Amino acid sequence: MRNVVVAATQMSCCDSTEKNLMKADRMLREAAGRGAQIILLQELFETPYFCQMEDPAVYGWACETEQNPAVRHFREVAKELGVVIPVSFYEKKNNARYNSIAIIDADGSLLGVYRKSHIPDGPGYEEKFYFSPGDTGFRVWETKFGKIGVGICWDQWFPEAARCMALLGAELLFYPTAIGSEPEAPEVDSMQHWQRCMVGHAACNLVPVIASNRVGGEKAGSSSIEFYGSSFIAGPTGEILAQAGRTEETVLTAAFDLDALEAQRAEWGVFRDRRPELYRPLLTLDGITEK
Repeated sequence: MRNVVVAATQMSCCDSTEKNLMKADRMLREAAGRGAQIILLQELFETPYFCQMEDPAVYGWACETEQNPAVRHFREVAKELGVVIPVSFYEKKNNARYNSIAIIDADGSLLGVYRKSHIPDGPGYEEKFYFSPGDTGFRVWETKFGKIGVGICWDQWFPEAARCMALLGAELLFYPTAIGSEPEAPEVDSMQHWQRCMVGHAACNLVPVIASNRVGGEKAGSSSIEFYGSSFIAGPTGEILAQAGRTEETVLTAAFDLDALEAQRAEWGVFRDRRPELYRPLLTLDGITEK
């Protein structure tokens, strides 16, 4: 058996990067104290969700991976506690800026960076102003406790991303997130839709999914968002094993036997019975291939 305990944190964020970092540190240590070996922090937790409004001054917040305060801090924490930590941060690389994840292994080593592939653009979620589309492609990392794939927020709405990571050998899928109300359509509540998308990734790929969202109200100029939390951990058939509410700051954990999950995937045959030659419409803009 290859047993692993995973965790998702859920917290609010304030204007102080130092306070946000220390709160994330406390929650991560709580998760490790409960036996967690791979611990997910939410998207862009160092700051309030700055993408609500377009502000060129925020470009100056981005920095290269090795210089980011959260990456540097949690490399030390990972080494101290012996845990794996995917760390979300605002990355500057050459003249581009990305919404990125640094994968830190249990010895504090940096395994690599994934850059968010799908960049949303809408009222309150003005990410195209701040981020270039990721250029890394979907990736899987072999950590001390298993092979993991990580998508970032809007990536979680695309089944192709989850399937790519599963085909690359991911045994666990992680999605750090920042999502809540719609500033120009307050009557819209996407929480259940958001959750169902990721539960479907788990069920279709027979791979557990771990999602970490933020909570609390945040205001920027004329825009305001109430982040709805609801972080969760789903098992390989889409069953919800742990779920947070909409408002509390908390830590979720769940345990998996990765060898048993591998056997389950083989038994179901969903990868054996794939027909890639029939999926050419996925490679065209309009879904129609030439005859």
